[in-house]
Amino acid sequence: MNNLLRLIGRRLVALPIMALGVTLLVFGLMSFTDPSIPARNALGEGASPEAIEQYMEEQGLNDPLPERYVNYIGGLLHGDLGTYGAARTSVSSRIATALPVTMQLTFIGLIIGAIVSFVLGVIAALYRDKWPDQLIRVFSIAGIATPSFWLAVLMILVFSSYMHLLPASGPLPHFTTNPGGYLARMLMPAIALAFPLTGQMTRIVRTAMVEELDKDYVRTARGGGLPEFVVIARNVLRNALITPVTTLGLKIGYLMGGAVVIEVIFNLPGMGTAILAGITGGETMLVQGVVIVVALAFVIINIIVDMLYLLINPRIRTV
Repeated sequence: MNNLLRLIGRRLVALPIMALGVTLLVFGLMSFTDPSIPARNALGEGASPEAIEQYMEEQGLNDPLPERYVNYIGGLLHGDLGTYGAARTSVSSRIATALPVTMQLTFIGLIIGAIVSFVLGVIAALYRDKWPDQLIRVFSIAGIATPSFWLAVLMILVFSSYMHLLPASGPLPHFTTNPGGYLARMLMPAIALAFPLTGQMTRIVRTAMVEELDKDYVRTARGGGLPEFVVIARNVLRNALITPVTTLGLKIGYLMGGAVVIEVIFNLPGMGTAILAGITGGETMLVQGVVIVVALAFVIINIIVDMLYLLINPRIRTV
């Protein structure tokens, strides 16, 4: 127990350090952009040089970089990420509406990938080197080799443009008011996001199951007359799924990053669309805020999963 608490404490101590590093990196990279761009976006292209200079002075864009960073961190701690556009729209409010969409897409993709890879991986291990295993192997290799964005475009062409079965664009209905429309709108993006993960996790589940099935205690249980279902369900699965479950948890952050790209293809109102709007509109504050929030979410999720890994896998607690 002491080892477990010590390991969890290390992760908690590392969290603020990593978060600070992320903000410093993103802020430093965005500082290379022209500081007059936000002023021109807010005041319009016809604004005079005097008005642009006054705006920059009021917004602290002329301050030294360390001072601007400290002020930005102070605003970040209070939930203030600045404003963008001529209407001075709050970056925080834009992120508050976009982040839930990205998290929902990530969660649905994770569920699809976890269920499909678990079923296929177990079947492949139980029918090792037989035709189901060979067929699933082809599927998993195809999943690993297929980029999400390419599959997304292909699905739009087939299921939306040609067959007219699922919508590829349009507003995203709320789940509580229109669950059918919500699922129809999210299904293709979630499948495109989950397909590469499914291929990877299927191979991991199969390998873990095969290694567990070859151990002595499984042969002993079978020799003792236990039914095959009991041996698999009570013994093999419990031990074999430790590695796949923890690996799946570590993939959450990568799924979130992939969701940002998929959202742009399917025009979902998530963080990816917000980043694209900021880039095309030259809104550096919006781009900076969205990138920092996505990066922080990635770090926090991975730290949480890392701590859950310590709780799930008792072997690592003695390290």
